[in-house]
Amino acid sequence: DVSPVVAGLIGATVLVVSVSVTVFVWTCCHQQAEKKHKTPPYKFIHMLKGISIYPETLSNKKKINRIRRDKNGTPKETGRGNLLVDAAESGLIGSDKAPDGPNVAPHVDQLPIKVDYGDELSPDQSLTPGGSKTSSPSSPGDDVMLGELTFSVDYNFPKKALVVTIQEAHGLPVMDEHTQSSDPYIKMTILPDKRHRVKTRVLRKTLDPVFDETFTFYGIPYSQLQDLVLHFLVLSFDRFSRDDVIGEVMVPLAGVDPSTGKVQLTREILKRNIQKCISRGELQVSLSYQPVAQRMTVVVLKARHLPKMDITGLSDPYVKVNVYYGRKRIAKKKTHVKKCTLNPVFNESFIYDIPVDLLPDISIEFLVIDFDRTTKNEVVGRLILGAHSITAGGVEHWREVCENPRKPVAKWHSLSEY
Repeated sequence: DVSPVVAGLIGATVLVVSVSVTVFVWTCCHQQAEKKHKTPPYKFIHMLKGISIYPETLSNKKKINRIRRDKNGTPKETGRGNLLVDAAESGLIGSDKAPDGPNVAPHVDQLPIKVDYGDELSPDQSLTPGGSKTSSPSSPGDDVMLGELTFSVDYNFPKKALVVTIQEAHGLPVMDEHTQSSDPYIKMTILPDKRHRVKTRVLRKTLDPVFDETFTFYGIPYSQLQDLVLHFLVLSFDRFSRDDVIGEVMVPLAGVDPSTGKVQLTREILKRNIQKCISRGELQVSLSYQPVAQRMTVVVLKARHLPKMDITGLSDPYVKVNVYYGRKRIAKKKTHVKKCTLNPVFNESFIYDIPVDLLPDISIEFLVIDFDRTTKNEVVGRLILGAHSITAGGVEHWREVCENPRKPVAKWHSLSEY
C-alpha cells in the first residue's frame, strides 16, 4: 500500500539510475574502442640489461638500478634513476611538460622585468632547436666534435621484428658548466612515419655513457626496411630548464643489411640540421611594438598544412606562446583549441609590456600543439622570433618589427621540429 507520490518518486529514481549506468557503460566502451584504434600498427619490447620491459605496463614512476661497466668490465652501481621509456606515442616535449589545456580568453600580460633573471645566455652560447644551450664554435668554419654513437641493428624473420640496440656513446661535449659533464640520454624515432618514439634512461655525469638498451619493434616486414630511417637524437637532461640537444644521427636502413645477422655500426654525432627536418606546416603571426607605451602586441593568425595527428587524419591544434628574457621564461599564454582541422584560423592577440632597453634580449616562442583528451598533448611544431631566432625568416621578421614601430608586421613561417 504505497501512495502514488512515493511510487512515482521511486520509479523516477530507478529510471535516473538506469540511464546514468547505461551512459557510464557506453562511455567506457567508447573510450576503450578509441584506445584500440590509437594502438600503433606494431608495438615494441624494450630490453634493458637483459630484462624485458613491456611499455604497455610501464609507468614513469617505476625505478630501476642503474648499472655501468668500467673499462675492466666490472659492474659499477651508479645509483637509481627514472626509466625514461614511453610506449610509442610519447611526445617530444622537454622539461615543459604537457599543457594544462588552452585558455578560454587571452589577456594582457605584465612582464616581471624588475626581478633578477640570473641565468642568462653568455655571448658565446645560443639556443638550439630544442630550446637548449650549446657553445658556438669560434668561427663558422670550425668543426665542433660532438662524439660518436655505437649501436647495432638486427632482424628477426620468424617474428618480423626489427631489433635496435643502443650500446654506448663516446666523446660527448660538456653541457653542464658546473659539473663539467653531461647527463646524456637518447631519443630514437623510426622515420618517415614518426610513430615510434622511444627513449633510453638518463646516465648522470658522464661524457662516455654505456646504455646497452635493446628496443624490439614487431610487425615490420623485411621488405619495408629499405624505406625506413633510424633517427637518434642525443640530449643532456636538465632538471631546471629544457633539455640540451647535443646532436643527431640519421641512419637510412637502405644501406644496412641485417639479413645475415646483427650489424654493428658507429656513427659520428652531427649538429642538428633544422632544414633537414620533415615539414611540420606553417604558422602566420603578426607582431607590432609601441615604443611610447612600451608594449608588444602578438597576434596568432592562422596555420596551414599541419601534419595529421589523429586517427581521423585531422588534428585539434592550439598555439602556446612563451616569452623569454634571455633564457628565462617570463610569460606564457595559449589560444583556443580548433577542432578537427589541419588549417586552423586563430586570430587571437596577446599584449606584453616590454621596455625598449630589454627588447634586444626578448624571444617569443610559438608552440603548435595537438590537443588530446585521452593521451598526452603532442607538440606539432615550433617557431622562435626575437633574440634567439634560428631561421633567416625569423631574424628578418624581428628586424622589421624593431625598425617599423607601431606597424603590424605579419609573415608566414615554417614550423620546425620541437
